[in-house]
Amino acid sequence: MIIAIVGPTGIGKTALSISLAKHYNAEIINFDAMQVYEKMDIGTAKVTTEEMDGVVHHLLSYVNVNTNYSVYDYQKDARSLIDKLLKEKKNIIMVGGTGLYLKATLYDYRFSEEKDSTDYDELSTEELLRRISKYNYVPKDKNNRRRLIRELKKLENNIDIDNNGNKLLYDAKIIGLTTDREILYDRINKRVDIMVENGLVDEVNSLKESFTTSKALKTAIGYKEFIPYFNNETSLDEVIDKIKQNSRHYAKRQYTFFNNQLPVTWYHSDFNNFDNTIDNVIENLEKRNNNEKN
Repeated sequence: MIIAIVGPTGIGKTALSISLAKHYNAEIINFDAMQVYEKMDIGTAKVTTEEMDGVVHHLLSYVNVNTNYSVYDYQKDARSLIDKLLKEKKNIIMVGGTGLYLKATLYDYRFSEEKDSTDYDELSTEELLRRISKYNYVPKDKNNRRRLIRELKKLENNIDIDNNGNKLLYDAKIIGLTTDREILYDRINKRVDIMVENGLVDEVNSLKESFTTSKALKTAIGYKEFIPYFNNETSLDEVIDKIKQNSRHYAKRQYTFFNNQLPVTWYHSDFNNFDNTIDNVIENLEKRNNNEKN
């Protein structure tokens, strides 16, 4: 059995994943693109050893922060791990916030060994658009630089650009946690404050020398905002406010992806008594399992 838990940042995915893993005697696979990296702990809200409570976790803190690890790399690692666990008759809980990592793993989402993206980093957006236009292709979003690079790489490598993997390869149930937008944004803001209290600034400073070589640090929310601070261009308070703002914007993009790309069954997070949410999820999963057996 595979259960995947999706939802925006700060919604309670970690707590739910631990509870479900215990209930179903399952092991957990992370699909957060930044939690795969070592030493990026506080800023990514990575699950702590105490929170794990003995539950086995995979694909967490296993990539060097200076390594350029892609969704293609994750797909290979995750599928290999899933196949191994299923062969061992293990139940699997997948949890994270990077929808593309989950979809690339569970669906027939095809990649090939492409050129390193650094080949394109020096190109301006206008140059990217000019190259793309040679293929008589209209970009999905002309203002999304990362997407433009992905599209150009596919075009240059003769990959089906419209392949978005709609065939499910694994029998997986995808559930999501949600709440009112105002409540979520308030939780995100408070969580960033807690990160600072827990030592985020010290963690970032310990990684300072790696910022010039680490793509992860230069792109991850909670870390990239410190770059102007290192250059004495902004204050720490401004950095913290920017992390909160970027986290809120990211939550909106997560909702958009999950709603448009995945067949999610949504559950409301009861933050006054999260056990109610856990019980509701388990009750509905049990009904689905029974219906599938009959």
